[in-house]
Amino acid sequence: MSIDPYPEPLAEDIDLVEVLRALADPVRLRVVARLGDDQYHPCGVEEYGLDIHKSTLSHHFKTLREAGVTSTVVRGRNHGVQLRRTDLEARFPGVLNGIVKAASDLDSVVR
Repeated sequence: MSIDPYPEPLAEDIDLVEVLRALADPVRLRVVARLGDDQYHPCGVEEYGLDIHKSTLSHHFKTLREAGVTSTVVRGRNHGVQLRRTDLEARFPGVLNGIVKAASDLDSVVR
């Protein structure tokens, strides 16, 4: 029996308060804005245009994953993340779309 190294809540167990708590950080909002295209994105710092250490980014990925916002995808030796849009949309219709749009708008002002 193997233990999942990247645990995430089941879709029905995703809690709105935990999602909002995970998103209440500018770095994580920027990550979500980048993931808004629903594609798989590598876990490298350069992918997100952030000036933080890889270990710090890993912490942000873990927070988002454990809240149910993202899913970690393993492809061979590479790891990446993507939004759990289908699950979040089923639980909280329209919430993620609004957050991604607001985060993207915020991101374009910051850059």
